[in-house]
Amino acid sequence: MNGNDRIIRTEYSEEMQKSFIDYAMSVIVARALPDVRDGLKPVQRRTLYDMHELGIRYDRPYRKSARIVGDTMGKYHPHGDSSIYEALVVMTQDFKKGLPLIDGHGNFGNIEGDGAAAMRYTEARLQKITQEAFLADLDKDVVDFVPNFDETEKEPSVLPVKIPNLLVNGSEGIAVGMATSIPPHNLKEVIDATKAYMMNENITNRELMRYIKGPDFPTGGIVINKDELLEIYETGVGKIKVRGKVEFEQVKGGKTNVVITELPYPMIGANIGKFLSDVAALSETKKTQDIVDISNQSSKEGIRIVIELRKDADAENFVNMLYKKTRLEDTFGVNMLAIANGRPETMSLKQIIKACVDFQYEVNTRKYTNLLAKEMERKEIQEGLIKACNVIDLIIEILRGSKDRNMAKACLVEGKTEGIRFKSRESRIMAEQLCFTEKQANAILEMRLYKLIGLEIEALINEHEETMANIYRYEDILERRDSMAQVIMNELDEIKREYGRPRRTVIENGEEAVYKEKELEEMEVMFLMDRFGYAKTIDMATYERNKEAADTENKFVFPCKNTGKVCLFTDQGQLHTIKVLDLPFGKFRDKGVPVDNVSNYSTEKEQIIYVTSQSELNLKQLLFVTSQAMMKVVDGGEFDVSKRTVAATKLNDGDTVLSVITLTDQHNVILQSKEGYFLRFLVEEIPEKKKGAVGVRGMKLGEKDMLEAVYYTTTTSDAAIEYKSKHLLLNSIKLAKRDGKGVKIRA
Repeated sequence: MNGNDRIIRTEYSEEMQKSFIDYAMSVIVARALPDVRDGLKPVQRRTLYDMHELGIRYDRPYRKSARIVGDTMGKYHPHGDSSIYEALVVMTQDFKKGLPLIDGHGNFGNIEGDGAAAMRYTEARLQKITQEAFLADLDKDVVDFVPNFDETEKEPSVLPVKIPNLLVNGSEGIAVGMATSIPPHNLKEVIDATKAYMMNENITNRELMRYIKGPDFPTGGIVINKDELLEIYETGVGKIKVRGKVEFEQVKGGKTNVVITELPYPMIGANIGKFLSDVAALSETKKTQDIVDISNQSSKEGIRIVIELRKDADAENFVNMLYKKTRLEDTFGVNMLAIANGRPETMSLKQIIKACVDFQYEVNTRKYTNLLAKEMERKEIQEGLIKACNVIDLIIEILRGSKDRNMAKACLVEGKTEGIRFKSRESRIMAEQLCFTEKQANAILEMRLYKLIGLEIEALINEHEETMANIYRYEDILERRDSMAQVIMNELDEIKREYGRPRRTVIENGEEAVYKEKELEEMEVMFLMDRFGYAKTIDMATYERNKEAADTENKFVFPCKNTGKVCLFTDQGQLHTIKVLDLPFGKFRDKGVPVDNVSNYSTEKEQIIYVTSQSELNLKQLLFVTSQAMMKVVDGGEFDVSKRTVAATKLNDGDTVLSVITLTDQHNVILQSKEGYFLRFLVEEIPEKKKGAVGVRGMKLGEKDMLEAVYYTTTTSDAAIEYKSKHLLLNSIKLAKRDGKGVKIRA
């Protein structure tokens, strides 16, 4: 061990706790949450600043996204190129951001969920508003610059954004133990609310909402819980209900088309495909029979999803069904969490605006302090040059009589005349009275002769007057809060005038969607399932016409109610239920649907032993027999369950269900083992148990023997089987007691 190394003994749990808290705070502050002042996450801020540094302005050519991403990653954000490119892509998408900050050229994805092309194919540059309202004044020391990750570069800790960007563009991010979700708002409304706050800092959230009506999603839509918005904006937490915009179009034949022209903001992306699937599923599952066709006619011009309804359909009721059963009505969860004063805080609408306004005062104070200092410096130099022009002959005499620059400068600043040759004693006396400042003296020494032209002197005087006006204005802005407020509001008005747009989202108190489901007429149908597991239902008249073929071609055939359920018992002791409505109802020769498509049954793991209707079970008892000869009778009512899959019986290790049957008039049970033993006994000997029981032993089996078949007969039955080329009458087997070894039948 190195002599400088030290072993630190610490409690493991304490070290884990400290390390995890450090990690969590790093993610919260430096990765996932936006700063309330500029509304940007670090990756967004760094990407925009890097583009600014690279000079990729709105009025210059596009540059490859890969160049921007690589430069950002190398200088400021060492967290992988995918996160940087994803942030860049989102800042270009006008369907996600109310105010896109980057102008993208190429495929940057679309509202339907298609992703952007690879960064090597796309190009980007800054938007004009980003240049003017986000990155302007960075050269005026308006924000603090901090070292980057390896301390080779400097980056701004926050951008001097002139608008409450956190509200305008919203934000979404998942940190550790917390998440932010802020909806976008209308730029005009946010600016009006900001100005209202600046004019009255005691304004309430309710009064601010006279200006900000609610969220303004770039996809439009309708917010339907207007009365709940005030509480959401006061607490910073809540749920906004959003609906898509629907129009009705009358077409030929008296039919109505339901046309969706705007989508709820949470649905954008891959959820549009999910919505179309959900609408199709409503028709497939018989929730509605009004749909004739669905088509997605969306394009660059906008969203257009057309649902064609049949002639006598109730379009209003159908739309209410879409609101209820699909994401055409969706919820946007609001959690207005942002970094304020270096820590995460859930903020109200007023708190966000206050933080942004305070930041504007801070930025403008630094800006105009910096500008004032520059103007004061300019004033000093201008006054020196004007004064020099008035005594230019003396200055020329000093310059010609000095041995070097330092001698001339000392004379101009301190009036030292030693070593300088003057033409007259009067000139020396005048020179001794000179008292220019250091900066003025340098300016005089560097002044060019053409500056002595009359017009140039006049221009110098005009410049001085302009400088004095600027100084007066800057001092007024810095000394009077009202003046600074007016400057900020003027900038906001200019941004509003150039970049404001009308509201897209409608805010209202929508009525609860009431959907009246058509009551299903209960009727008896025939369930058919073939040996391949394809099932369907047909009406009773169709069955009667095709009875012989139906019974011959299908493994399970029984009547059931169309409102009921079908029960599938498997060799693994599972019960799977299927709603009869989930099965296709139609013609006798229709193929049907595989039962594993409409239930949890798995063809790979289990095999169907018995199928019956749940209504039939409620009135009867079931007899279970397993391969290890365990038996029991269970009341059918125990299988009236709501779950799609339950355990129908308990099995010992390695055991499987061999037979399940509904008890009707069976009197005898005949068990046949693989080694040729047969045992016949009365059904009454099998006890009734719960479905969770294993049951009792029906037959003593040899060490390697197991049941191969189970037969049931009535007292008078003459049923027979072919066994080893021998005709065996089942009731001829000697009647014995349960749990016997049985008799061996030889060939």
